[in-house]
Amino acid sequence: MATRGFAVENVIGEGGYGIVYKGVLQDGSVVAVKNLLNNKGQAEKEFKVEVEAIGKVKHKHLVGLLGYCAEGAKRLLIYEYVDNGNLEQWLHGDVGPVSPLTWDIRIQIAVGTAKGLAYLHEGLEPKVVHRDVKSSNILLDRKWNPKVSDFGLAKLLGAEKSYVTTRVMGTFGYVSPEYASTGMLNEGSDVYSFGVLLMEIITGRNPVDYSRPPGEMNLVDWFKGMVASRRGEEVVDPLIRLQPSPRALKRALLVCLRCIDLDANKRPKMGQIVHMLEADEFPFRAEPRTTKETAPLHSHSAVTNKVPRPTKDVEGDDVQRTYLPAEYSDIYVTLDKSHPSLIVLIGTLSCKISCKLSISSMALS
Repeated sequence: MATRGFAVENVIGEGGYGIVYKGVLQDGSVVAVKNLLNNKGQAEKEFKVEVEAIGKVKHKHLVGLLGYCAEGAKRLLIYEYVDNGNLEQWLHGDVGPVSPLTWDIRIQIAVGTAKGLAYLHEGLEPKVVHRDVKSSNILLDRKWNPKVSDFGLAKLLGAEKSYVTTRVMGTFGYVSPEYASTGMLNEGSDVYSFGVLLMEIITGRNPVDYSRPPGEMNLVDWFKGMVASRRGEEVVDPLIRLQPSPRALKRALLVCLRCIDLDANKRPKMGQIVHMLEADEFPFRAEPRTTKETAPLHSHSAVTNKVPRPTKDVEGDDVQRTYLPAEYSDIYVTLDKSHPSLIVLIGTLSCKISCKLSISSMALS
């Protein structure tokens, strides 16, 4: 047998849904075999339909599903073998005083992961919702190219459906609030999980870490608090030797905050996230700059204490202009009062502007 009877020495990974073994086929090719656990709730026919559909997916940032076995209660998935471990191991394992994952490599991993998920969501019919986006499911090759794994456990979502109701599956700390509370699943659930994953990539912290002080156990809450208190530069993993530029860091942090919007309808699509991470500009400039905004600033002192007032004839009575914390003082946003969680970047300033508005009032939670 490829795994030598599921021998312990061939175990290369273990999670809540099964154990992964390294296997060698008769032709000498190496594969990863996942022995799924607790599958009594999924009928054999349903399993085959979903896995056969997903097995046709081919993308450079998705681990290839080569085959499966469904016999009685047994469920096996056979994947291509990726030989450089997973992202969790490189983020949280013992890598020494300096992480081999530089800032650029981390963004490369984030972008590749986003591209793989975007293909599942936007490049297929029916679309595929992963359900378990997390660092241990991001496999890496020797050039740090990511491949999303375990999408064989995903759910299919037809064009006529905006969501599917299913038993909640996922990993604590990554699961979106609406999916955890209702079981209603759509691609927005994956976007939330990706936002948590991106925070993990930036900070080097686990989504939930009980070894940390009470205010730091939950990554999402701690992250939002740090941004709210104007300490965004302090969230970067200290194991990164060369820190990112302020502009690159702002862009990455803003993408995180967009992804974890409590209103799933306000979260960006994965395809948008790819463009946001790759763009030189900050994400979502929804309105052109006015002449006043683009005019040269002759004096820093002349503007640092001035905060532009909303212009009703341009923005309307239901829209309010405000500012992000100091780290983001060259970006301002519009907030729709009827949808306060919607953040739209509409311009940049080359000066520092003080911010007295708390993150909570901007509904960044």
